[in-house]
Order: sequence, then structure tokens, then C-alpha cells
Amino acid sequence: MATIHGKKIKIFSLNSNPELAQEIADYVGVELSKCQVTRFADGEVQINIDETVRGHSVFIVQSTNKPVNENYMELFIMIDALKRASAKSINVVMPYYGYSRQDRKAASRQPISAKLMADLLQMSGANRVICMDLHADQIQGFFNIPIDNFRALPIFAEYFVNKKLEDVVVISPDHGGTTRARRLADAIDAPIAIIDKRRPKPNVAQVMNLIGEVEGKNCVIIDDIVDTAGTLVAAVNVLKQKGAKSVYCCCTHPILSDPATERIANSALAEFVTTNTIALSTEMKEKARIVQLSVAKTLGQGILNIVDDKPVSDLFIYQGHHEK
Repeated sequence: MATIHGKKIKIFSLNSNPELAQEIADYVGVELSKCQVTRFADGEVQINIDETVRGHSVFIVQSTNKPVNENYMELFIMIDALKRASAKSINVVMPYYGYSRQDRKAASRQPISAKLMADLLQMSGANRVICMDLHADQIQGFFNIPIDNFRALPIFAEYFVNKKLEDVVVISPDHGGTTRARRLADAIDAPIAIIDKRRPKPNVAQVMNLIGEVEGKNCVIIDDIVDTAGTLVAAVNVLKQKGAKSVYCCCTHPILSDPATERIANSALAEFVTTNTIALSTEMKEKARIVQLSVAKTLGQGILNIVDDKPVSDLFIYQGHHEK
């Protein structure tokens, strides 16, 4: 039985990202609890929990990236199993929140799928959700249970400060990402620039203009999600055309749907810096110059703070800026 500071906790991993789950468990100082996630012959999810959870605070680690629907169903069924097994509390650690880009009606007769996922998580029996860099902060308002939206910004800030780049400009790939770019710029003491783009249809981006100065500068593009990398590569091309010395990218969630890896590999991008909210293969990382930073310490410390009834807000702040 795992006890942390006198409280009984268990951490389970489903199939989306077992490596991250193991890192989190190692940081927290407990062994991953055992469960079996299999499929019946017709594809239905079957879950068996191999140890007692009665009276425990349980944390389930499961990102809901591709295959998004499979990963969500595993999660819903696991929550139901834990609820029926008398877990004291069920905490969902979902580093990447699938369907987060469907957070509003962009046209008539469209669903708000991010709200539907929130409803399903609560109906299944979740007591708390822990995410990393939600695509839209207002998704927190879709829940009637506590939700913690952790930030990868301190991890990126520390990485780029340690690189000791000079003449850095932080780039927002669109107007909607300006606040995110400003936070990183403030953390590493750099100015920002904004790329003005128009998106004629989903996953197709046309870069139109650049607001700010990048000539002779080392540019760092920051975004929460990179999917097909069309926007990213177009941004890199514009920055190089405007005289940028080098271009880096940092993004929290590397979805990298085809042909993203090819696009990044063939671009002028110096490095693609991301996190392990979504698992990537070694081959993919080597091919596309990907540096993958771990969020396990942030999420693990968040779990410890939650167990101890301590605030988690300090984990969202980069502490090194004033020490430079």
C-alpha cells in the first residue's frame, strides 16, 4: 500500500503514455499500481484492476491524443471501475485534453465537443481533472469539479535561458497566442513579434504579415499545439525571409499528424522543442530535430501538493528570471 504523508494514494497508467506515468510515479515516490487494459474480440475495452483501491486517492494518467476516441473510452471505463471499487477520490491526470480545439460553435449546427468531454468525465465519476496548457482557458468553465490547468512555460523558459541565446524574440504564430508569447517573453526578458495569418479551412494556414522586428534575431515560436505543422513551417519561412538569424519552436502538445514530421525535417527550423504530454518515437525525434522535455516533475509535484492540500499555482511560474 502506497502512503504519502500519511495518505493512501495510487497512480494508474492506461495505454496512451505509460512512460510519462512511470516518470510521474518515480517522482512522487510510489510504484505504478497494476491494472490490465485489454480488448474483447469485438474491440470493446476491458479493464481489470489488480489491487484494492478502497479508501485511496487515485490518479489516472491518460492523455487523449490519437487514437483519441479509444483513449477516452479507456479513461471513462477506468473511472467507472474505480468508482465501483470504492476509491476515495478519482483524479484524472490528462496532460493533453482531446477535442480541446472544439471549444465553441465556429459555424451553425456544430457541436461543442470539448464541453461534451467534460460532461462525460464528470458523469463517469471523476472528482478532479489535471491538464497541461488547455487550448482555451475557458474550457475550465465547462467543469463543475476542480480542474487544474498546469503550464509548460517554466519548462520552456528554463530550457531557453540555459541555451544562452542572444538577441531573442518570442514569436506568436497568430493573434490568439499573443498572451502565451508575452508570458514566455517576460520570463526570459525578450520582446515579442506576431505573425498575422488567415486560415481558409482547417489545417491550412496562409501567413500574411509580420508585426515586429526579427532581422538578425534568434526567434522562438511558441504555441500550445502543433498538428500538421503547416502554420509552423509557413511561420518559419516568413521569419527567415525577414532576416531571422535562427528559428526555434516550442510547443506543449506535439500531435504531429502526417505530414508534420516531413515538413519540420525539411524546414529551416533549428530545433523543435516540445514536451512529453504525447509520446513520440525515437525515430520521429531524430528525423525532425525534436527535443522532448519532461513534464513529469511538474505533474508529480502537483499531485503531491493536491494530496497535501497545498496550492499548485507556484508551479506555473518560472522562478529563474530574477536570478540572471
